[in-house]
Order: sequence, then structure tokens, then C-alpha cells
Amino acid sequence: MKLIIASNNAHKLEEIKAILGDSFDEILSLREAGIEHETIEDGETFAANAEKKAREIMLLSGCCALADDSGLCVDALGGAPGIYSARYAGEHGNDAANRQKLLRELKGEENRAAHFTCAMALVRPNGSEVTAEGYVYGQIAYEEAGQFGFGYDSLFYLPEYSLTMAQLPPEVKNEISHRHNALQALLEKL
Repeated sequence: MKLIIASNNAHKLEEIKAILGDSFDEILSLREAGIEHETIEDGETFAANAEKKAREIMLLSGCCALADDSGLCVDALGGAPGIYSARYAGEHGNDAANRQKLLRELKGEENRAAHFTCAMALVRPNGSEVTAEGYVYGQIAYEEAGQFGFGYDSLFYLPEYSLTMAQLPPEVKNEISHRHNALQALLEKL
């Protein structure tokens, strides 16, 4: 079965392909499938955005489509940046600016508890849909550390490892991440 991942984010694609392994005959990005499409993420939840992206790509391709929406939720900020994680500082995808804004917002804050959320949606050509969510819990570090990962990984501290997500080798991150947890839950439902 062919699966199209509703993303061109190279980091996400690499993680998803590594986690899914040989669960599908062929796994393609939007670019690899020859699809140029940008879904407007106007849902009020991670799940709503993931479902919308997967459904739009399935309709365009006629193939199974998998989409995720994920982000960082910080307790002291009432769950922000949440669904706005990728554009927290105003410009979509400016990871460095997003991290700097987060550090500014948390300056002097003792409660550093946070979690990553990932909602996955798989939509089949027959219209059926499978969704799942995954989480990973940690804290926001006071400064960036690590050379792996992307997004907020260099600020997301995992007490059980005494490292940030960006300090973990990719194969370890892929075993514990919110994306891994969501994909595992999704595969169980399939």
C-alpha cells in the first residue's frame, strides 16, 4: 500500500519514515508524489489540523494520506505556543526566533513543565479515517543544548535522560518522541 505523508518538512519526513519502517510498501513526501499543496491550518486543535491535511492530500492523490500536527505546550503559558508552535514568533518555520521568544516568555518563571503533542490522521481513499495522539513530557531548559533535532528540541529537557531532546541521538529520539507515540497508537488501530 502506498502512503503519502502530507508534509515537505524534511525533519518530520525522516522521523516518520524511520518510525514506520516497512509498515507500507511505499512512503512518499508530497514532493516525491508530485503534489504541490499547502493546507491552511485553521483548526482549533492539533487533531483538526492533521485530519484536514490528510483528507485534502487523499482527495488530491487518491492514495492513503498521513498527516500530523504537532507542537509544544508549556504549562506556565497556558498551553502556548500549542497549535501556533511553528509560527510562535510571527514567521512560520523560524525555529530560532520561536525558541528565543519562548525563553523570553519564560524569563523568571520557575514552572518549566511542558509537553510535546502530536496528532496523526490517516485517511484512506474509501474515506475512512484513523487518528491517534502521542505525547512526551519534560521541561523547558534555561538555554539551548544539543545538535540534533529541530524546532524546540534544543530547549526540551528530559529529566529521565538528563539531556535535551536535541542531545539525544536520532534513533533514541525516534523511540520516545511524541511523533513515535502517536504513530505507534495509530498503527495499533490499523
